[in-house]
Amino acid sequence: MPRSSEELISSRKDEILNACARLYETKGFRDITIRDIGAQTSFTRTSIYNYFQTKEEIFLGLLQREYEYWICDLVKIAESTRRSAVEAFSEELACSLDARGCMLKLLCMNLYDMEGNSRTENLVAFKKVYARAMDTLRLCLYKLYPKISEAATKDFLYALFPFLFGIYPYTTATKKQLEAMKLAGISAPDYSIHDIVKPFTLNLLNGLIKQ
Repeated sequence: MPRSSEELISSRKDEILNACARLYETKGFRDITIRDIGAQTSFTRTSIYNYFQTKEEIFLGLLQREYEYWICDLVKIAESTRRSAVEAFSEELACSLDARGCMLKLLCMNLYDMEGNSRTENLVAFKKVYARAMDTLRLCLYKLYPKISEAATKDFLYALFPFLFGIYPYTTATKKQLEAMKLAGISAPDYSIHDIVKPFTLNLLNGLIKQ
């Protein structure tokens, strides 16, 4: 039985995003072309333009999907973590972000360029998912810490979300960066995403929930 057009569109988009994600594991944004992405799919390169008009739209779609995955993780944390267990929540949040290396790598890119070269409807779809991630984390806090104030919750969100933009470069370096650090006499990063996120979350929450 042939699939519906919506199913086909969704399947094709996923295949394009999967191809982009695979390439992004070993290459940078500037080095990846739509031709490269098309070569990793089961259909012609020109067919990509039926779903994404620019390379930036593909990367924005990949970032949107990464946030959707993270939202699912946040929902599980809210359902499984004990109320008021700051240590457990910090651990679970750190693990959830440790699994989202692609999302954090995308965040350290220039989002202005990515968003500026995407159609408005694609940008709107991304912004909705980004807002949903923030709302899901807010609900997570309310469930685990019923007495937390709205001001403390806002402080946590607006400390964590900007913080996410800078994590990846402190945990991962390219071959060229490693060579430059060696010549500059600087030690290479020796922290995982988990190593950075957990103490940050733990210290931030411990301070906020006492307000």
